[in-house]
Amino acid sequence: MEDEIRQLKDWIEESDNIVFFGGAGVSTESGIPDFRSVDGLYNQKWKYPPETILSHSFFERYPEEYYRFHRAKLVIDGVQPNRAHKRLAKLEQEGKLRAVITQNIDGLHQAAGSKKVLELHGSILRAYCSRCRKPFSAEEMNHGEGVPRCSCGGVIRPDIVLYEEPLDQDVLSEAVHYIRHADIMIVGGTSLNVYPAAGLINYYRGNKLVLVNRSATPYDSYADLVIHANIGDVFSQI
Repeated sequence: MEDEIRQLKDWIEESDNIVFFGGAGVSTESGIPDFRSVDGLYNQKWKYPPETILSHSFFERYPEEYYRFHRAKLVIDGVQPNRAHKRLAKLEQEGKLRAVITQNIDGLHQAAGSKKVLELHGSILRAYCSRCRKPFSAEEMNHGEGVPRCSCGGVIRPDIVLYEEPLDQDVLSEAVHYIRHADIMIVGGTSLNVYPAAGLINYYRGNKLVLVNRSATPYDSYADLVIHANIGDVFSQI
């Protein structure tokens, strides 16, 4: 693994056009569970499967049950950026990293200091009325009781992409732009099994595709450099 990390470090030193694409594994070191890991949300017992609770139709039909799950499982207070978040922010400050594209909704990249963050699945730190679209503070949504409502009567909801909902096309288009023009694309902390987000990797046109993940992914054979390790451990060495 030392040779692979050294290679990655050399590529980074030579480039000023890097794009990072990350998933849940980027935040596990901060104490946020990976949804699909052995002890993740999708393997914990709940009245309904998490995929069902986190769907648009379920939110519309059972907002009380949704919010019970939301506050118990999605809101994790006191989490801090880890080594990967901080190193990515530093790479941006050094003029090397052009954008962070993330599937995570925790806001930790911004907390670490990253400025150009494209949130494919939105953020749990923002909220808006599902009826009139008025923006709201996330405080009542994340820490209140019952179903938060707007003065118009609409249910306040998190600014995240629920199952059955499309990704924001503006965010998606911008992500494609950065990936398509990147010199180096580093993909980290993601199994690359969640679409359409995982399909973004297909827009990369360069010859320095780097995959950093603890387990194998469907794209390992397409990558120019594969490092099977904890992303925090890798980023603390580059």
